[in-house]
Amino acid sequence: MIVRETVKAFERLGFGMFVHFGIYSQLGQGEWVRRQMHIPAEAYHSLAATFCPAEDWAEQLVRTAKEAGCRYITLTTRHHDGYSLYDTRGLSGFDSMHSCGRDLVREFVEACRCSGLLPFFYHTLIDWEVPSYPDNWQTYMEYLRSSVELLCANYGPIGGLWFDGMWAHPDRDWQEDALYGLIRTHQPACMIINNTGMAARGRLGHIELDSVTFERGKPQPINLDDSPKYIASEMCEVLNDHWGYAAEDLNYKSPAQLIRELAECRRYGSNMLLNVGPMGDGRLRPIDREYLRLIGKWVSKNDEAIRTPRPTDIAVEGKPFNFILRDGNNYYLYCTELEMTADANVASGKGAEYIQTFRLDGKIERAYWLDNGEAVSFSQRDGITTVRAMPFCYGRSLVVRVAKLICAGSSIN
Repeated sequence: MIVRETVKAFERLGFGMFVHFGIYSQLGQGEWVRRQMHIPAEAYHSLAATFCPAEDWAEQLVRTAKEAGCRYITLTTRHHDGYSLYDTRGLSGFDSMHSCGRDLVREFVEACRCSGLLPFFYHTLIDWEVPSYPDNWQTYMEYLRSSVELLCANYGPIGGLWFDGMWAHPDRDWQEDALYGLIRTHQPACMIINNTGMAARGRLGHIELDSVTFERGKPQPINLDDSPKYIASEMCEVLNDHWGYAAEDLNYKSPAQLIRELAECRRYGSNMLLNVGPMGDGRLRPIDREYLRLIGKWVSKNDEAIRTPRPTDIAVEGKPFNFILRDGNNYYLYCTELEMTADANVASGKGAEYIQTFRLDGKIERAYWLDNGEAVSFSQRDGITTVRAMPFCYGRSLVVRVAKLICAGSSIN
């Protein structure tokens, strides 16, 4: 099986930010507003004239992503409405250069590089704006490839291309060989990802693809038995219900749920791509920033447990939601359902529930909690390891607690 280092490096990123941003952001009704609200083309085009993000929109976005613990950001360079955040260099007049006179993708890339984050480009495969779509398929395919080539050739090395929309016409010839071959020519080291949508989560696709996707869905192990190459996986999730900014979308998930979903992604070796929808000026609304800040608190304390460790088949007896990852001679025990405290005056205090029992090859030399460095109580006998997973102390409740177990022979302390 072929294993590309780019794919393994992508897995080590662990956590990324997804950004849905475009002229639709000014309306605050989601990214599909043109189609769902049947907005006439002329009225929708007028939004381009007023689209002028704040000068520091990209820096603010990247700063928030970094505070959240994200290692990469995937930006919608063009969504289904056909408006491009980059200079299309004559391919179209429906882009940021013709509206605000700025290449917003370049601003995004520069902000990422200044902060050490890896830029990824989302690009739609369907386009409601272009006359050739979908009636003149060959002309549209050429337009699509020319658009993608601009992204590949003019912004330096990027982390990857993330495509979306093939699900709209599953029976069409998307000429994937030509599209992916073009990308490999200009960006041989980048990831190529093509979202299969919610109906085909985790499905293996074209041989050139480097990752499967789980849109708004729980990741699962990937069956690579019939694959000649190693493939990563990524789950994309939203804070509420919409990808693009929707001012009246109040259906937010809890920070605790999102932290558990991030942990669940790593259980299966999958990255989590958590979405935000900036407002029309490119800034995030306060609740989005605060959510990311809270998630970042957890990530900062458990960072090493979500980067390199890989899944294992070690089962924790009677605890199906707990799991163990491995990095060489180090193991990471994820405890996902601990209470705030063992004090019976505050919580149930059922001490037996905190006992984690599992089989482990290797002698543990030291064990401690990543969130505060305190020692973890454990015992080993006849191949069975028992860990007492103490809850968070009173005044703290970080949702998921991770214990690092260092076994004999480890060079990491």
